[in-house]
Amino acid sequence: MCEVLTMQCQKVLEEYLNSERVDYTIQHHPVAYTAQQLAEYERVSGKMVAKSVIVYADNKICMLVLPASARVDFDKVRHELQATDVRLATEDDLRTLFPNCEVGSMPPFGNLYHLPVFVDSSLKRQENIVFPIGTHTETMKLRFADFERLVRPTICSFAQVPVRVR
Repeated sequence: MCEVLTMQCQKVLEEYLNSERVDYTIQHHPVAYTAQQLAEYERVSGKMVAKSVIVYADNKICMLVLPASARVDFDKVRHELQATDVRLATEDDLRTLFPNCEVGSMPPFGNLYHLPVFVDSSLKRQENIVFPIGTHTETMKLRFADFERLVRPTICSFAQVPVRVR
């Protein structure tokens, strides 16, 4: 089994970021089951919180990363990924793909799980991003530029952003 799958998610990320000499901070907060709750607990805009959504695009598993304040526009995803069929992964899929993470708390580092990562262009406007690190009670904050350099995601447009965001 791949080492990343047997180590605690936070430890994997910390070792990876430390080896790349990336500055980051870790915060502990009350249990947050949604990215928008996480934004409230961290007292940051939902535009800054990166949530990861796992989809199957023509049966290929992909990680979509977008602001907590946005929703996935599946028509845009089909267009951007040039896929005819796009569907959400199930909770069972998430348990299998991310065995070292609580369901729904996977970090946006799909590269550590050998997944292609697609980031919505609206997230790139943030200097820093905040995201869960395998639990519903801990988050990591780092510069978007560092995230982009390490993950090398495809930047595209697939988020449906509400008219007003705090």
